[in-house]
Amino acid sequence: MTIHTVKSWTYLFDAIASGVKTHDIRDMTERDYKVGDYLLLQRFDQAKGLYTGEQLKVRITYITDKDTPCAFSSAVLSRNFGILSIVKVPT
Repeated sequence: MTIHTVKSWTYLFDAIASGVKTHDIRDMTERDYKVGDYLLLQRFDQAKGLYTGEQLKVRITYITDKDTPCAFSSAVLSRNFGILSIVKVPT
């Protein structure tokens, strides 16, 4: 189990924090994401170009990528990217 500290733009961070967004798209070549790993999302205000100090921890529950494709992923998802299914971790 690894904790990956990653940037999350404000509107994406807010959607995950509220529970309406349960996935995150990431470049799979940057890190070795695995099911069971955690993302420590750091809220980043892209308009101001700075981190807000807010963080949110989520767990990766499933990965759709070139190694575990779905019916449409090869047609619409770049080979370098993956969709991480996530669930918020209670704090």
